[in-house]
Amino acid sequence: MLAIQLLREKKDWVIERLSVKHFTRIQLIDEILQLDEHRRQLITEHDRLQNQRNMASREIGQLMKTGQTSAAEEKKKEVARWNQQLDELRTQLDETEQRLQQLLLQIPNLPHESVPAGQSAADNVIVRQGGVSPTLPEKPLPHWELATRYDLIHFDIGTRLTGSGFPVFKGAGARLERALIQYFLDYNIRAGYVEYLPPLLVNEQTAFGTGQLPDKEGQMYFISEDQLYLIPTAEVPLTNIYRDTILQEDQLPIKMTAYTPCFRREAGSYGKDVRGLNRVHQFDKVEIVQLVHPDRSYEVLEEMVAHVEGLLQSLELPYRIVKLCGADMSFTSALTYDFEVYSAAQQRWLEVSSVSNFETFQTQRMKIRFRDGKQTRLVHSLNGSSLALPRIVAALLENHQQPDGILLPAVLHPYMGSSKIS
Repeated sequence: MLAIQLLREKKDWVIERLSVKHFTRIQLIDEILQLDEHRRQLITEHDRLQNQRNMASREIGQLMKTGQTSAAEEKKKEVARWNQQLDELRTQLDETEQRLQQLLLQIPNLPHESVPAGQSAADNVIVRQGGVSPTLPEKPLPHWELATRYDLIHFDIGTRLTGSGFPVFKGAGARLERALIQYFLDYNIRAGYVEYLPPLLVNEQTAFGTGQLPDKEGQMYFISEDQLYLIPTAEVPLTNIYRDTILQEDQLPIKMTAYTPCFRREAGSYGKDVRGLNRVHQFDKVEIVQLVHPDRSYEVLEEMVAHVEGLLQSLELPYRIVKLCGADMSFTSALTYDFEVYSAAQQRWLEVSSVSNFETFQTQRMKIRFRDGKQTRLVHSLNGSSLALPRIVAALLENHQQPDGILLPAVLHPYMGSSKIS
């Protein structure tokens, strides 16, 4: 959430930055500023009446001491009228602040100055490519056929048990999933991230803190009886661990990692691009989150990008790093890099990670601050997938397939207890 002070002081600049994200509801800015001015007028009037009432209350005490009962009774009537006016002002102030909050929640985060405007995902900027180009059989198979051939994943059983988008992993497929999770966690822990195992269900306040609400409620599974949401990513509970906390500067950066199942409705997804593991409703993911000093957040963003890149290099997969243009960015992000791996059989790029800097957009909501001398300041929050497993598994199967099995990258050999799936 943007700070109201920023809108007051830099209205034109805010509008210019929002145009990069193709945000067109500019009238909201004027409405917010008008409401803010009205709110401040109400506060001024409230404080004025409160001071008058307090002075009158002290006068009543003096009048009573000197026996001026009639004058004291008149003052009491004045105080009663002021109390009524104060109650009315508080009601107006509460209503104004609620409306102001509702409007502020409709304004997306401002994109970093390096973000290109663009009109669609086609305008994203390829930063660099790398990895290992595969040596494939003459007719490479897509991962869903490989999964069937080697008895790794059963999509039909998952559909029967739950519905489309809930695959069942079996045998070496389940072992590969578990091996990747353990390897990703070990890789993150070696880089200084502290492992957590958070809840998979969160309340409304937690989902609000990271910006899932009110922006993405249509994508989350909701348990109405308990008013709880299934998490779409570990970012949600991890970042909220420090909600309403004032940190010491020497505690920064805070580096967290977690493995969780994730749940997304993916409403409206259909067609060949969602086949197999390309788009599922329940999936495993290892996440990294950092809370950092605001002066270092873009340096840390590059460090996190390098961290995820190293992970993909170790998996011996062809990959590319893409800087998202304004039209393709999330509501909450200030700058996002996507990582994509090449699907050899499908001949298309699959997104496997997003690494983003949210600056103070999330921490403003969660009130995560640190002491900077005598004042407190909001920290910056960043997160990234390290990594999301479904498309990684798809790419591993497709890119490492051989006529007689699936070769595994060397880093997975100790986790799988073998070098090949056959």
